[in-house]
Amino acid sequence: MQILHKSGIARLKATDSFIRGLSAELLHKVLERGGHRLFKRGVRTHGQQELIDHYDELSEEQKRLAIRKEMKEHNKSLAEAAQKAGVIKSYDFAIFQNCGYQGLYGGLGVKEIRERKGLKKNEQILDHMGSTELAANLFRATQTDEKLRRENIRGKEKANQTHYEVGRKVRQTIAELGGTMPEDLPTPEKSIRQIESEQKKRLKG
Repeated sequence: MQILHKSGIARLKATDSFIRGLSAELLHKVLERGGHRLFKRGVRTHGQQELIDHYDELSEEQKRLAIRKEMKEHNKSLAEAAQKAGVIKSYDFAIFQNCGYQGLYGGLGVKEIRERKGLKKNEQILDHMGSTELAANLFRATQTDEKLRRENIRGKEKANQTHYEVGRKVRQTIAELGGTMPEDLPTPEKSIRQIESEQKKRLKG
């Protein structure tokens, strides 16, 4: 997967692909500088240009909210790409998602990650990640989406393998950048839902 070689991050900065450039730069900056900058050149995502321009000034909670919002949008696109590849039933999609996590988390699937974070079955893993961990997962999702579409991958098994391989390559990139493996990152005290709820209360007050 050429875009994830050692020089891949730098190469991606010059690409015409919006998604590829955003996700690569996001991962690069978050891992190397603790989330202080986002890719600013030509980025407009659902009217969030102003948010991205002032990303440096955001708190960790605000960064989490911003990246989580991006993750929701890209997960929709990933689900669509997976469906076109042959991942139709909800059970099959759960397996597909699990493969991506296993690649990124060194063999740990959804169940194991949830256990490590001390979460209940009804709590979403992505809502309990810091900005660095969310960025790695955003990279995984966007790159898998693009690879499924670009290579016109067909069949559940091939789609699952693709998701796993991309997750593993992202993990490799994190190691090359000297970053912390996602499973070793701390779980924030507040979930995304808690932060959103607090924001709504402040607005009402």
